[in-house]
Amino acid sequence: MKEFMAELRKKVVIGLVGGSDLVKIKEQMGCEEVTQLNYDYVFSENGLVAYKEGKHLATTSIKCLGEEKLSRFINFCLKYMADLELPKKRGTFIEFRNGLINVCPVGRNCTQEERIEFFEYDKEHKVREKFVTALEEQFPDLGLKFSIGGQISFDVFPIGWDKTYCLRHVEKDGFKTIHFFGDKTHKGGNDYEIFEDARTIGHKVTKPDDTREELTRLFFQ
Repeated sequence: MKEFMAELRKKVVIGLVGGSDLVKIKEQMGCEEVTQLNYDYVFSENGLVAYKEGKHLATTSIKCLGEEKLSRFINFCLKYMADLELPKKRGTFIEFRNGLINVCPVGRNCTQEERIEFFEYDKEHKVREKFVTALEEQFPDLGLKFSIGGQISFDVFPIGWDKTYCLRHVEKDGFKTIHFFGDKTHKGGNDYEIFEDARTIGHKVTKPDDTREELTRLFFQ
């Protein structure tokens, strides 16, 4: 896939956007130096931390909400998770990032096997979905958006700070056509807003081979 992306970059400008911080994105991409290899833009935390051509472009912080509101929100989350009955619980249930708060009922320190176990449990018991509903009811005044993505957690951020946030960076450079490829494109998924955005042409993919096939059809035929 790395070689394919290098060839694609000769034809079009490529950006990578993810909800995780840059360290986690590097892990997900095979520990590559993603800000310099194969991608012209890299947007971690939905674009709240942005890089262009290997150089830091901008950072926006969720601390703008204020400590009182953040503390009230985090305290509620911790109390809620303390009462959850799950197959297993590990560590790091709240991860504070620049642009969002990641809430993980099982704990981000879980092993891959425990991650899959929770994912299957969550499919049946809707742990994250019910958690989000409780937060929406408890904090209607904070202007927060909740996005369930991946297998074990969900992201929390101010409305408008979903993956569409990254578009403001590329819009400044005058791109008229922007293709987006993602898997969590259903309502409530962390790709939904940017997939549906009028500024993008959305493509639903489920694995790297899907992405490669779609890119080949668009740019190599």
